[in-house]
Amino acid sequence: MLQAILFDVDGTLADTERDGHRVAFNLAFRDAGLDWHWDVATYGELLSVTGGKERIRHFIETHAPARPAVDDLAAWIAGLHKAKTAHYLDLLQRGEIPLRPGVKRLIDEARAAGMRLAITTTTTPENVTGLLRATLGEDSPGWFELIAAGDIVPAKKPAPDIYTWTLEQMDLAPSETIALEDSANGVRSARAADVPVVVTINDYTADDDFDGAAAVLDQLGEPDAPAETLAGPAPDNGVVDLQYLTGLLKR
Repeated sequence: MLQAILFDVDGTLADTERDGHRVAFNLAFRDAGLDWHWDVATYGELLSVTGGKERIRHFIETHAPARPAVDDLAAWIAGLHKAKTAHYLDLLQRGEIPLRPGVKRLIDEARAAGMRLAITTTTTPENVTGLLRATLGEDSPGWFELIAAGDIVPAKKPAPDIYTWTLEQMDLAPSETIALEDSANGVRSARAADVPVVVTINDYTADDDFDGAAAVLDQLGEPDAPAETLAGPAPDNGVVDLQYLTGLLKR
């Protein structure tokens, strides 16, 4: 029986990658005096690497951009990433990153039914709480029993660590949960921990391999704007709700 819904954040709760994180990275690069710019296509390629600090390091290693000579590269990257997070939170506070269709509806339904909720993401805790407060209200982080975010586990998605840790903390079996993800890395992470997963794609992940997902849709859907089902069972009313998610676990 479904006991908890585990939400990814970036690309799942909101289209944060293209119009949020990418923009914030470029602002941080500008402030640091770097002649770096991640356009939409470049950032799409970098999304194959999970985690912001890891993404910066990968960019340095693969693109060899001009950068300052520093004694501690890890610390320099961490500082750059911290500046990026500040810009991202500013974008959130200005209301420039809304929730995806159906997200608030599903969260409201789950809360009303007493469903347990958790966040399972590789983004920083500040990014998570900033998005929640900006879109759902100041007290909304408290709606989630657990916010598993950032460097709380050493290996990020597609490793299963974030899901394994979440299940241990919440004392749940994988079969009592369902994850909402948007990417192949997210699916691989959840399935490696035996957690069933539903995918809502976005522009960056539409061509990913979602093998192992219980269902793939373009969004969670609203009553007046139903979701399109791309793989797996379609929700009867065009919206991903508790009845639909519970039904997937019984298959």
